[in-house]
Amino acid sequence: MEKLTLKEELAGNSYPGRGIVIGKSADGGSAVIAYFIMGRSENSRNRIFVEDGQGIRTQAFEPSKMTDPSLVIYAPVRVLGNKTIVTNGDQTDTIYECMDRQQTFEQSLRSRTFEPDAPNYTPRISGIVHFNDGGFNYAMSILKSNNGNPDSCSRFTFAYENPVAGEAHFLHTYMGDGNPLPSFSGEPKLVSVDGDLKSFAGYVWENLNEENKVSLFVRYIDLNTGKFESCIINKNK
Repeated sequence: MEKLTLKEELAGNSYPGRGIVIGKSADGGSAVIAYFIMGRSENSRNRIFVEDGQGIRTQAFEPSKMTDPSLVIYAPVRVLGNKTIVTNGDQTDTIYECMDRQQTFEQSLRSRTFEPDAPNYTPRISGIVHFNDGGFNYAMSILKSNNGNPDSCSRFTFAYENPVAGEAHFLHTYMGDGNPLPSFSGEPKLVSVDGDLKSFAGYVWENLNEENKVSLFVRYIDLNTGKFESCIINKNK
Protein backbone atom coordinates (compact mmCIF):
# COMPACT_ATOMS: atom_id res chain seq x y z
CA MET A 1 0.00 0.00 0.00
CA GLU A 2 1.30 3.45 -0.89
CA LYS A 3 2.13 5.60 2.13
CA LEU A 4 0.31 8.93 1.99
CA THR A 5 0.67 12.17 3.91
CA LEU A 6 -2.08 13.49 6.13
CA LYS A 7 -1.54 16.88 4.53
CA GLU A 8 -2.53 15.47 1.13
CA GLU A 9 -5.46 13.54 2.55
CA LEU A 10 -6.85 16.38 4.66
CA ALA A 11 -6.10 19.43 2.53
CA GLY A 12 -7.60 17.67 -0.48
CA ASN A 13 -10.89 16.85 1.27
CA SER A 14 -13.06 19.70 2.53
CA TYR A 15 -15.22 17.35 4.57
CA PRO A 16 -13.73 14.03 5.76
CA GLY A 17 -16.19 14.28 8.67
CA ARG A 18 -14.78 12.55 11.75
CA GLY A 19 -11.43 10.80 11.61
CA ILE A 20 -9.25 8.41 13.59
CA VAL A 21 -5.47 8.04 13.20
CA ILE A 22 -3.58 5.27 15.04
CA GLY A 23 0.09 4.37 14.66
CA LYS A 24 3.62 4.69 16.03
CA SER A 25 5.74 7.80 16.42
CA ALA A 26 8.70 8.36 14.10
CA ASP A 27 11.18 7.65 16.91
CA GLY A 28 9.44 4.36 17.69
CA GLY A 29 8.93 5.23 21.34
CA SER A 30 5.22 6.05 21.45
CA ALA A 31 1.84 4.90 20.26
CA VAL A 32 -0.01 7.75 18.58
CA ILE A 33 -3.78 8.29 18.61
CA ALA A 34 -5.60 11.20 16.99
CA TYR A 35 -9.31 11.93 16.65
CA PHE A 36 -10.96 14.93 15.03
CA ILE A 37 -14.51 16.13 14.43
CA MET A 38 -15.89 18.47 11.81
CA GLY A 39 -19.33 19.97 11.26
CA ARG A 40 -21.52 21.60 8.63
CA SER A 41 -24.53 22.47 10.81
CA GLU A 42 -24.64 24.90 13.72
CA ASN A 43 -25.49 21.98 16.01
CA SER A 44 -22.40 20.00 14.96
CA ARG A 45 -20.12 23.02 15.13
CA ASN A 46 -21.31 23.98 18.60
CA ARG A 47 -18.94 21.58 20.36
CA ILE A 48 -15.64 21.30 22.16
CA PHE A 49 -13.52 18.44 23.50
CA VAL A 50 -12.97 18.31 27.28
CA GLU A 51 -10.97 15.90 29.41
CA ASP A 52 -12.97 13.19 31.17
CA GLY A 53 -10.84 10.99 33.43
CA GLN A 54 -8.24 9.33 31.22
CA GLY A 55 -10.36 10.00 28.15
CA ILE A 56 -12.32 12.85 26.62
CA ARG A 57 -15.92 13.75 25.85
CA THR A 58 -17.69 16.23 23.62
CA GLN A 59 -19.53 19.10 25.22
CA ALA A 60 -21.78 21.87 23.93
CA PHE A 61 -19.85 25.13 23.62
CA GLU A 62 -23.04 27.14 24.02
CA PRO A 63 -25.60 24.84 25.68
CA SER A 64 -28.54 27.11 24.77
CA LYS A 65 -27.81 26.56 21.06
CA MET A 66 -27.62 22.75 21.24
CA THR A 67 -30.74 21.48 19.47
CA ASP A 68 -30.11 17.71 19.30
CA PRO A 69 -27.37 16.06 21.40
CA SER A 70 -28.16 12.49 20.33
CA LEU A 71 -25.36 11.98 17.78
CA VAL A 72 -22.96 14.76 18.74
CA ILE A 73 -22.48 14.41 22.52
CA TYR A 74 -20.51 11.31 23.52
CA ALA A 75 -17.16 10.09 24.89
CA PRO A 76 -14.80 9.56 21.92
CA VAL A 77 -11.93 8.19 24.04
CA ARG A 78 -11.99 5.86 27.06
CA VAL A 79 -9.30 3.74 28.71
CA LEU A 80 -9.96 0.19 29.91
CA GLY A 81 -6.90 -1.26 31.65
CA ASN A 82 -4.22 -1.66 28.99
CA LYS A 83 -6.61 -0.76 26.18
CA THR A 84 -7.47 2.65 24.74
CA ILE A 85 -10.73 2.95 22.82
CA VAL A 86 -11.45 5.72 20.30
CA THR A 87 -14.65 6.07 18.26
CA ASN A 88 -16.91 8.60 16.58
CA GLY A 89 -19.97 7.94 18.74
CA ASP A 90 -21.51 6.36 21.79
CA GLN A 91 -20.26 2.95 20.64
CA THR A 92 -17.21 3.85 22.76
CA ASP A 93 -19.34 2.89 25.75
CA THR A 94 -20.56 -0.30 24.05
CA ILE A 95 -16.98 -1.42 23.35
CA TYR A 96 -15.86 -0.52 26.87
CA GLU A 97 -18.70 -2.40 28.57
CA CYS A 98 -18.49 -5.49 26.34
CA MET A 99 -14.70 -5.79 26.48
CA ASP A 100 -14.92 -5.41 30.25
CA ARG A 101 -17.03 -8.59 30.08
CA GLN A 102 -14.28 -10.33 28.07
CA GLN A 103 -15.86 -9.93 24.64
CA THR A 104 -13.64 -9.04 21.70
CA PHE A 105 -13.56 -5.71 19.91
CA GLU A 106 -15.39 -7.19 16.93
CA GLN A 107 -17.98 -8.98 19.07
CA SER A 108 -18.74 -5.79 21.00
CA LEU A 109 -19.71 -3.99 17.80
CA ARG A 110 -22.14 -6.67 16.63
CA SER A 111 -24.95 -4.92 18.47
CA ARG A 112 -24.31 -1.64 16.65
CA THR A 113 -24.78 -0.38 13.09
CA PHE A 114 -24.28 2.90 11.24
CA GLU A 115 -25.86 6.10 12.56
CA PRO A 116 -29.62 6.65 11.96
CA ASP A 117 -29.12 9.99 10.21
CA ALA A 118 -30.85 9.42 6.86
CA PRO A 119 -29.96 9.98 4.09
CA ASN A 120 -26.27 10.00 5.09
CA TYR A 121 -26.26 6.92 7.35
CA THR A 122 -22.93 8.05 8.75
CA PRO A 123 -20.53 5.14 9.32
CA ARG A 124 -19.53 4.29 12.86
CA ILE A 125 -15.73 4.18 12.97
CA SER A 126 -13.86 2.73 15.93
CA GLY A 127 -10.33 1.89 17.04
CA ILE A 128 -8.79 -0.12 19.86
CA VAL A 129 -5.15 0.02 20.98
CA HIS A 130 -3.87 -2.86 23.10
CA PHE A 131 -0.59 -2.48 25.02
CA ASN A 132 1.57 -5.38 26.21
CA ASP A 133 5.25 -6.00 27.05
CA GLY A 134 6.49 -2.62 25.86
CA GLY A 135 4.68 -2.91 22.52
CA PHE A 136 1.20 -2.59 21.13
CA ASN A 137 -1.18 -3.66 18.41
CA TYR A 138 -4.37 -2.06 17.20
CA ALA A 139 -7.54 -2.66 15.24
CA MET A 140 -9.95 -0.38 13.40
CA SER A 141 -13.57 -0.95 12.44
CA ILE A 142 -16.15 0.65 10.20
CA LEU A 143 -19.87 -0.13 10.19
CA LYS A 144 -21.58 1.34 7.14
CA SER A 145 -24.77 1.05 5.16
CA ASN A 146 -24.70 -1.11 2.06
CA ASN A 147 -24.49 1.65 -0.56
CA GLY A 148 -27.05 3.75 1.31
CA ASN A 149 -29.46 0.88 1.98
CA PRO A 150 -30.63 1.31 5.61
CA ASP A 151 -31.71 -2.33 5.79
CA SER A 152 -28.20 -3.71 5.23
CA CYS A 153 -25.06 -3.11 7.30
CA SER A 154 -21.56 -3.86 6.05
CA ARG A 155 -18.98 -4.59 8.78
CA PHE A 156 -15.22 -4.35 8.31
CA THR A 157 -12.45 -4.87 10.87
CA PHE A 158 -8.75 -4.30 10.20
CA ALA A 159 -6.06 -5.53 12.62
CA TYR A 160 -2.45 -4.33 12.74
CA GLU A 161 0.40 -6.06 14.60
CA ASN A 162 3.95 -4.82 15.25
CA PRO A 163 3.36 -1.28 14.00
CA VAL A 164 6.24 0.34 12.12
CA ALA A 165 7.80 3.56 13.43
CA GLY A 166 6.55 6.63 11.60
CA GLU A 167 3.48 4.88 10.18
CA ALA A 168 -0.21 5.03 11.05
CA HIS A 169 -3.60 4.20 9.60
CA PHE A 170 -6.27 6.80 8.94
CA LEU A 171 -10.00 6.03 8.87
CA HIS A 172 -12.69 8.68 8.42
CA THR A 173 -16.41 8.84 7.83
CA TYR A 174 -16.83 10.56 4.44
CA MET A 175 -15.00 10.54 1.13
CA GLY A 176 -15.85 14.23 0.74
CA ASP A 177 -18.66 16.74 0.88
CA GLY A 178 -22.02 16.08 -0.78
CA ASN A 179 -25.74 15.50 -0.29
CA PRO A 180 -26.02 12.80 0.80
CA LEU A 181 -22.50 12.55 2.19
CA PRO A 182 -20.54 9.72 0.54
CA SER A 183 -19.38 7.11 3.06
CA PHE A 184 -15.72 6.16 3.41
CA SER A 185 -14.71 3.40 1.01
CA GLY A 186 -11.86 0.87 1.18
CA GLU A 187 -9.42 0.03 3.95
CA PRO A 188 -7.81 2.55 6.32
CA LYS A 189 -5.17 4.64 4.57
CA LEU A 190 -1.50 4.20 5.40
CA VAL A 191 -0.10 7.60 6.41
CA SER A 192 3.15 8.93 7.84
CA VAL A 193 3.56 10.24 11.40
CA ASP A 194 6.24 12.83 12.15
CA GLY A 195 7.25 15.00 15.07
CA ASP A 196 6.35 15.16 18.73
CA LEU A 197 2.89 15.58 20.24
CA LYS A 198 2.50 19.32 19.72
CA SER A 199 4.04 19.46 16.27
CA PHE A 200 1.93 16.54 15.02
CA ALA A 201 -1.24 18.02 16.50
CA GLY A 202 -0.47 21.36 14.90
CA TYR A 203 0.20 19.68 11.57
CA VAL A 204 -3.14 17.86 11.58
CA TRP A 205 -5.09 20.90 12.75
CA GLU A 206 -3.67 23.30 10.17
CA ASN A 207 -4.55 20.90 7.34
CA LEU A 208 -8.19 20.40 8.34
CA ASN A 209 -10.63 22.58 6.42
CA GLU A 210 -10.80 25.92 8.21
CA GLU A 211 -14.56 26.37 7.83
CA ASN A 212 -15.59 22.86 8.87
CA LYS A 213 -13.09 21.80 11.55
CA VAL A 214 -14.35 21.74 15.13
CA SER A 215 -12.01 19.89 17.52
CA LEU A 216 -8.89 17.70 17.58
CA PHE A 217 -7.47 15.31 20.19
CA VAL A 218 -3.98 13.79 19.99
CA ARG A 219 -2.30 11.45 22.48
CA TYR A 220 1.25 10.06 22.58
CA ILE A 221 1.64 7.03 24.88
CA ASP A 222 5.18 6.08 25.94
CA LEU A 223 5.72 2.40 25.21
CA ASN A 224 8.25 1.96 28.01
CA THR A 225 6.42 3.67 30.86
CA GLY A 226 2.80 3.70 29.73
CA LYS A 227 2.58 7.38 30.56
CA PHE A 228 0.77 9.59 28.09
CA GLU A 229 0.66 13.19 26.97
CA SER A 230 -2.42 14.63 25.32
CA CYS A 231 -3.31 17.73 23.34
CA ILE A 232 -6.78 19.16 22.71
CA ILE A 233 -7.42 21.89 20.16
CA ASN A 234 -10.89 23.46 19.97
CA LYS A 235 -11.99 25.99 17.36
CA ASN A 236 -14.56 27.36 19.81
CA LYS A 237 -12.85 29.29 22.60
